[in-house]
Amino acid sequence: MHTTMPFTADRELWRFLREVLPKQGRWSEEEYLYVTDHTNQLVEYTDGHIEVLPMPTRRHQAILRLLFLAFNALLDAMGGTVFFAPLRLRVCKGKFREPDLLLLLDAADPRNQERFWTGADLTLEVVSKDKPYRDLIDKRHEYAENGVLEYWIVNPQDETITVLKLDKGAYVEHGVFRRGNTATSVVLAGFTVDVNAVFDAK
Repeated sequence: MHTTMPFTADRELWRFLREVLPKQGRWSEEEYLYVTDHTNQLVEYTDGHIEVLPMPTRRHQAILRLLFLAFNALLDAMGGTVFFAPLRLRVCKGKFREPDLLLLLDAADPRNQERFWTGADLTLEVVSKDKPYRDLIDKRHEYAENGVLEYWIVNPQDETITVLKLDKGAYVEHGVFRRGNTATSVVLAGFTVDVNAVFDAK
């Protein structure tokens, strides 16, 4: 089975691309990196397979903007850095993810590489409706595998923010924050965000 990619070319060009692109299971890391170097579409990679992620909704982006600005205000002052998707994170050999947010406490951290990051101190995902288990389960294991110290799962469906901290190679809950709560971080001492403000973001 040939993979599908989000090119906006005409039908003849699309038919040509379907013939020349690798089949699922046969993508190399370099082929994945080359394709994602040339598109703004979010595409993730696992052991030769690629997955094209859905286009974010306006609400998704409103939530992400609010959180990015909140994290950025603190990290700018302390010499860290935060980026939003698309920016690839190499979880391990044969696996790349595109977190909604990823940050490092020190902008000079050697994991902060130009083409993709090799690690992060904190990642954040806004759960999408198409495959919620991707963010709730799969990436929980993958980011722990990479040694990401803290993982935020922002779920618009039930309006919760789950903050997970790394403990002996696995995540444990720091807290599940709902409307009326203030979400807090472990790795960023003093960082807080109002849950109501997150889910009311416009």
